[in-house]
Amino acid sequence: MTLLIFDCDGVLVDSELIALEILADMLTQLGWKITPAECRERFMGRSTRDVLAEAEARLGRPIPLQFSEAVQAQLFVRLRRELQPVRDIRDIVAALPYPVCVASSSPPERIALSLEVTDLASLFADRVFSAAEVRHGKPAPDLFLHVADRMGVSPEQAIVIEDSPAGVIAARRAGMGVIGFAGASHADPALAGLLAEAGAREVLARMTDLPAAVERLRAQVRP
Repeated sequence: MTLLIFDCDGVLVDSELIALEILADMLTQLGWKITPAECRERFMGRSTRDVLAEAEARLGRPIPLQFSEAVQAQLFVRLRRELQPVRDIRDIVAALPYPVCVASSSPPERIALSLEVTDLASLFADRVFSAAEVRHGKPAPDLFLHVADRMGVSPEQAIVIEDSPAGVIAARRAGMGVIGFAGASHADPALAGLLAEAGAREVLARMTDLPAAVERLRAQVRP
């Protein structure tokens, strides 16, 4: 059995630009002048707790307790107003002949909102997992190994679809195949190369190319 594990932000939903703009603005207000592009390079694919830990180390002081709540509040307002699914994702996932699930670094509440707003929730039901459920977020393999255990498959039976180098590294460390996706609005010409460098077997710019890429990876691991 092949299990397909989808990251959420930047793979299922086109949310990364929104989130990076808000994070950069909030960190700048705290005293760390940083751009959305720099936030993408440092933080994309990583859990909130890891982002806060790095920000505290950079600033040399604790982050106010209300910071993450303020970021989430602003983000949720914009997600409800602006969030769109990645192009063609609904039809592609619905037609896949394999079990599918979600594994995201985002908090459970954000994942649920994103899937609800974009009308994707029914495709995954309760097969949705967050880095909040494990000790170490991406690029550690913990989340993907947790998903494999919960879904009842061995790691080599799973293929991960990721848009961040941290996520690709995590999947590779878990012993899974990885397809990189560089087709959402935050993707620039450098992202595809970064995903390949991190270990993605294939890198796609269109979600319509996913089924063929999955079949090629499955063929590579057959005895």
